Amino acid sequence: MIRAVVLAAGKGTRMRSSRSKVLHALCGRPMLWHVLRALRDADVSDVLVVGNAEVCGLAPELSSDAGLGSLEVVLQEPQLGTGHAVQIALEKLAPKRGTLLVLNGDLPLVEADLIRRTAATRDGEIAAALVTATMPLPSAFGRIVRGGLDRVAKIVEARDASDDELALDEMNAGLYAYDEAKLRAAIAELRNDNAQGEFYLTDTIGRLVSQGDRVVPILAEDYRSVLGVNDRAELAAATALLNRRLCEHHMRNGVTIVDPARTYLEPDLEIAADATILPNTAIGRRSTIGAHSEIGPNCRIANAKIGEHTIVTESVVLDSTLADFVYVGPFAHIRGGSELGTGVRIGDFVETKAAKLAAGVRAAHLSYLGDTTVGERTNIGAGTITCNYDGVKKNTTTIGKDVFIGSDSALVAPLEIGDGAMTGAGSVVIRDVPPGTRVAGNPARPLAEKEKA
Repeated sequence: MIRAVVLAAGKGTRMRSSRSKVLHALCGRPMLWHVLRALRDADVSDVLVVGNAEVCGLAPELSSDAGLGSLEVVLQEPQLGTGHAVQIALEKLAPKRGTLLVLNGDLPLVEADLIRRTAATRDGEIAAALVTATMPLPSAFGRIVRGGLDRVAKIVEARDASDDELALDEMNAGLYAYDEAKLRAAIAELRNDNAQGEFYLTDTIGRLVSQGDRVVPILAEDYRSVLGVNDRAELAAATALLNRRLCEHHMRNGVTIVDPARTYLEPDLEIAADATILPNTAIGRRSTIGAHSEIGPNCRIANAKIGEHTIVTESVVLDSTLADFVYVGPFAHIRGGSELGTGVRIGDFVETKAAKLAAGVRAAHLSYLGDTTVGERTNIGAGTITCNYDGVKKNTTTIGKDVFIGSDSALVAPLEIGDGAMTGAGSVVIRDVPPGTRVAGNPARPLAEKEKA
């Protein structure tokens, strides 16, 4: 089994942030999450993360969310460079024969295939294999100095490079596969006599070569797949690349995305073939969207389950479930575990929170339905609200089937309105309404009683 060490302790000074660099997000997940997911997809399950206190605290949660499972963490304090980080990792790991992967935690675009290829290249005759990329100049990446067509002589950090070395356009990508025993020997000899006063992992390459070991380069097909992220401009560029990759994945699986540049996706979405995503729409947190549904424009969808033939336009759907043939929008807000049954229609400026609406319910305009259960075919008039909060706790409202709630009704919970009942426009309903009863007024009373008064 191949082991991996992820270097994730960097402060990311150029991010200008109090948050650790590898915890900055792109496409809804921290950089480190994307690296851990790539390792999982490459069938690398034995992983150790070297981080600062913030990263060590969150890495196990990120690993679980990425599907990698458990991992080990080790704190690097003080932070004396990448070589020092690997020294700490090797002190934590029991020695083992075979290949040890080492990669930077700020490579959110790295793909599993490249990780697998790097690990496979390192065999008994090769002390180390490392990924390189041809990148545009100028660049702050370390330069690859070759010792032949298929050999690396050394890596020179940009700060320590000569003018001739800076003119080289083959860069170190920050993904290595080492013979672990040879790495342990080389790492013990590192020195920090350089411009940064740090222990560079890259110096192990020169040491291996100097003792006659073979180090081979693996040229990445697209340098963008191994772009590191050092500041917010690079974060935005990496986000755009990853988002395009996600959009293309779904488009190739039969989803129509009208404008990928203005559609914002996260990993782990399930979007069925023949669904359509219109511009300025963000979909995240493992949402699912059924076939022939149309989402957008101008929508935000997160942790939502949306059925088939459903339309959501210019609205927000969070933590909720929409069945088939539902229509939502424009300017609606569905949240808090709401469940919309088959054929429900939610119109403009309607908000639901923890509302369970059965098949055929209609709430067309300007209403709030919170902590509410509504039966089949009930119509909610414009301006209706469920007054679910009494100043201490939330209370529930239950509305039966085939009910007509008049415009501008206030339903004061806890409350139950029976099947086939009706409230007049402007009613303030503070008492339960029996099935088939018509009420109106403030407070609402049965119409027959009002006529006798």
